[in-house]
Amino acid sequence: MEVVECLLQYIAIRIKGKVINLDKKYLWATEEIYGSVSEWEKEFEEVKKRVSFEHYRGKLSNAQEFLACMKEQETVGRIFEKLSVYAMMKHDENTKDALYDSLLSKITSLGAKFGAETAFIMPELTALDQKTLQSFIEDERLKDYDYFLKGILKEKPHVLSEAEEKLLALSGETLSSFKDIFTKIDNADLPLGEVRHGKERIPLSHGYYGVIMHGEDRKLRKKTFEKYYGAYLSLINTITATYYGNVKKDVFLAKAKNYNSALERALFNEDVPKVVYDNLIKTVKKALPTLHKYMAEKKKLLNLKTMYMYDVYVPVVEGAELKLEYEEAYDLVVKGLSPLGKEYCELLVKAKNERWLDVYESDGKRSGAYSVAVYDTHPYVLLNYQKTTHDVFTIAHEMGHSIHSYFSNRTQPYSKADYRIFVAEVASTVNEVLLIRYLLNTEKDVKLKKYLLSYLLEMIRTTLFRQTQFAEFEQFAHESVEKGEPLTKENLSNAYLKLNKKYYGKAVRSQGLIKYEWARIPHFYRAFYVYKYATGIISALAIADRILTEGQPAVDDYFEFLSSGGKDSPVELLKIAGVDLTKTKTFEQAFKVFSDTLEEFIKL
Repeated sequence: MEVVECLLQYIAIRIKGKVINLDKKYLWATEEIYGSVSEWEKEFEEVKKRVSFEHYRGKLSNAQEFLACMKEQETVGRIFEKLSVYAMMKHDENTKDALYDSLLSKITSLGAKFGAETAFIMPELTALDQKTLQSFIEDERLKDYDYFLKGILKEKPHVLSEAEEKLLALSGETLSSFKDIFTKIDNADLPLGEVRHGKERIPLSHGYYGVIMHGEDRKLRKKTFEKYYGAYLSLINTITATYYGNVKKDVFLAKAKNYNSALERALFNEDVPKVVYDNLIKTVKKALPTLHKYMAEKKKLLNLKTMYMYDVYVPVVEGAELKLEYEEAYDLVVKGLSPLGKEYCELLVKAKNERWLDVYESDGKRSGAYSVAVYDTHPYVLLNYQKTTHDVFTIAHEMGHSIHSYFSNRTQPYSKADYRIFVAEVASTVNEVLLIRYLLNTEKDVKLKKYLLSYLLEMIRTTLFRQTQFAEFEQFAHESVEKGEPLTKENLSNAYLKLNKKYYGKAVRSQGLIKYEWARIPHFYRAFYVYKYATGIISALAIADRILTEGQPAVDDYFEFLSSGGKDSPVELLKIAGVDLTKTKTFEQAFKVFSDTLEEFIKL
């Protein structure tokens, strides 16, 4: 009943796609980027005149000309970043607003032109002999570009001719359309409709699907599960074609750039050795019996004869979930992250007070949560806060991203500030781990403590095991296309169902609509992204343990990592914080945490 009451309250505050009676402090301050669309338009028109770099063509073998070219590219890039982020944020406030669709379209087109105009740079630099490149790397004037230049040496086999690179750059807008199509399907066109519950008709959204799946009403969960996945099934042919196109795009780009596979290209672009990916798949497979044990324990505690996928997310400790207003939740996050020190916590408060965050769900607003960084302002966070425990941890997670960006932008030059996606999920997950440790250490109520242990188990299940399941699915899809096999709704869905059974074991009956879960995962349109959530929590568990056991020395190392941006490979940067992902021991430590937490949970 509590879920239904929460839903009805949500319905009451939505009118014509707007949230009413909502204080401005809960809306992100986009005016700090541009005060109005007209300001955006003005700068857009100005930067359009600056995207030509033809005057540098043929001159990049000269260190001074190279430096001037890089500086000009950075100047244009910083403006382009502001334009892009503003357009994206305004679009995500209401995906149904055609005005912001047009801004996104314009900046995407300009991005393609910018890419085409600068397409000669990489081939020209790659054509330089090793002696010249090495002299650039050693030139003090070019120190901001040393890691970039080292990458040039490494990337030589994968850079095409100038004409070929320009053609690929011009195709960028077209090749990104698969992701754009899915976003429209998922946020605007998906026929979610309503769920009937007694006399009530409850409008279904992505946000409230999650609320209901965590709720106690099993009949409502079943109805919602069937309605939700039924919506994806109704568009399964379109979604299959869209995803197939996206995978073919990935495979095409890998072949075009002389990689053996899409996975190799993705790992190369992140500067991550394949041994890290292999370690993940290998150690997760070895740890699956512990996950099966957890599922069996959960089934027993829920007193279920048969456990289905719509039962998997239900808390096993009733009435103990954190149900906090946003202000309370944010204060709790600040307390939980106190081991990181005064500076970190003061920055958290500053972010809230200065409206870095857009807090509540509204009609047309993009689902989920994210953090986006702007070098010349501050980071921003999109939330869809619903007063669940998950939402509390989402605040900690997204602020981890934002503060990582804040420190990197403050410390590194623009050329080195942007860290790789691989390490992006580390800082966010460190925050989650520290928060759960704080709650477990301070909570006296046995019932709530058992709930928190369950929450930690769920965090590891969903972030480590589930994301690795997704990674295996992605690998299947891409390898199929690389072997010349088509992707169909049948083979995609059957492969996903097989993986689901492998991961959840005999305690959970994997059947029916769960086979279509792959069709709703937006991250699949960024190939081989999801495994980084798994390596992120593995790294985070190790870093958090160091911080809590070693204190200030570990905090100092961690702050150095947060401030490092992209000045080195992500695997090397993690070593600063004491994590070595080339060793299976690092992975095994995470599974020991899962196993130990499960044993404590069972005994409590």
